[in-house]
Amino acid sequence: MAKPNVISKEDLIRHAKQSLTEKGIEKFTLRGVAEAAGVTQGTVYYHFRTKEQLLLEMVQDISVSSLRDISEPNEFILEQAIASAKSRCTYDSPFHKLFFSLVASSFTNPHIRDQLGEIIAIENQALTDNLPYLWAKSPIEGVSSEGWGILLNAVVDGLAIQTLLQKDFPVDTVYQELEHLIKGLHALPNNQGGSR
Repeated sequence: MAKPNVISKEDLIRHAKQSLTEKGIEKFTLRGVAEAAGVTQGTVYYHFRTKEQLLLEMVQDISVSSLRDISEPNEFILEQAIASAKSRCTYDSPFHKLFFSLVASSFTNPHIRDQLGEIIAIENQALTDNLPYLWAKSPIEGVSSEGWGILLNAVVDGLAIQTLLQKDFPVDTVYQELEHLIKGLHALPNNQGGSR
């Protein structure tokens, strides 16, 4: 295989995100990425053998950057994590359009399904690992930290779906209420929770 033009994989991912944002998922092609990056289509194929591989690497790149907001060692700032999730929660969110398009394609592509499953597992684990910075113990008896991590990640993904489908979805209000809910759980007696 010929050597690629002098462009990094990271730069191609950046150009691919820009192309996806401008053209949408329906018109997104490797040729379009090559044109946006000013390289040959062969260069793109050198780094990414398929469109699906490029899309997955774009999701991974965005996930890694968003995980930084909840994965700082010895520190977890709830407001920062909420703001990060909220910032990607828009009616035209390129990240969520890409993510949910990949979810749909994963039903017929086991490779994409496995990789998306790994990304979600990493997000769940990052949330689980950071919950002790919020709660000394689970605020509700019988709900583990792992359960909370999975549930909180599912809530954020569910809000993203609703935002993509409802142009007037009240993002600001719902995220304020989510933050209030999480802080309210923290305020339960002795941070142990119980039936309420």
